[in-house]
Amino acid sequence: MNIKLHKNATTTPRIRALIQASDAPMTALARRFGVGVETIARWKHRDFVEDRSHTAHRLQTTLTPGQEVIVVYLRKTLLLSLDDLLAVTREFLCAEVSRSGLDRCLRRHGVGNLRQLRPAPAKAPVKTFKDYVPGFVHVDVKYLPQLADEDRRRYLFVAIDRATRWVYVALKPDKSARAAKAFLTAVAKAAPFRITTLLTDNGTEFTDRFVTAGERTPTGQHVFDQLCAALGIEHRLTRPRRPQTNGMVERFNGRIADLLRTHHFRSRDDLEQTLHRYVTLYNHHLPQQALNAQTPAQTLQGWHQSHPELFHRRPSNRPGRDI
Repeated sequence: MNIKLHKNATTTPRIRALIQASDAPMTALARRFGVGVETIARWKHRDFVEDRSHTAHRLQTTLTPGQEVIVVYLRKTLLLSLDDLLAVTREFLCAEVSRSGLDRCLRRHGVGNLRQLRPAPAKAPVKTFKDYVPGFVHVDVKYLPQLADEDRRRYLFVAIDRATRWVYVALKPDKSARAAKAFLTAVAKAAPFRITTLLTDNGTEFTDRFVTAGERTPTGQHVFDQLCAALGIEHRLTRPRRPQTNGMVERFNGRIADLLRTHHFRSRDDLEQTLHRYVTLYNHHLPQQALNAQTPAQTLQGWHQSHPELFHRRPSNRPGRDI
């Protein structure tokens, strides 16, 4: 039984019941229970044994109900701070109102938090990629740490398909145009779909078409551009100093960065095997919200069933470096 007693109570509900049931004189009861005659008299004339509520029946406020309505209206419409509202209230409504009393009034009417009354700022709509079919591939290069058994650092070439999030990676000793060409050849062979569009940054390993201050002269002979043309791939470039244009592959590179930061690699082979195992895990076992909780491999298979003309071979169910 949960009993709530006043902190200064001198009797318990059991004693109060005994007082009410006894026919003894009040002075005798007072001596018996060690309380005053006034206490005995109080419980003698009651038919319950619980303490009454000590909450005031009338709030001690300086504002009349009508003034409180005006104060709440000013708070909601003008969104005045407590101090500004206090100045207005003292000037035009009630000069005797205190700051604490006004604050209690606002809290009592549910308008004490000014931040909650202000309209939420309009959020800029999140821009998403347009709906694409498999074949639009983002490509980027990431620096890798130099390990103890290496005489120089290596580079991770990354390709990710926009529609399916399918990923292909390869480690290269440099980021030359020759390395980029070899990577694109491998991607075109590994991808089960036909690559139609390629998006890269403006690095010299990908193109010589980017010119700002005359530091490059477009020749049309860059080996990467030539390979794209030979494969029937449209090679697009990101805007200068706008890495977010290639944000999809940048986000995957962030996953790689987390992997490199949280693992200790014994050798270059250990690093390479770990990266390829992670890509296999990513392609076949990590459902993604952008893919409706499916893995890239499952998404590829769904696209193959609905649009087989986009593919040059059936996506494999078995994990591997290709797919």
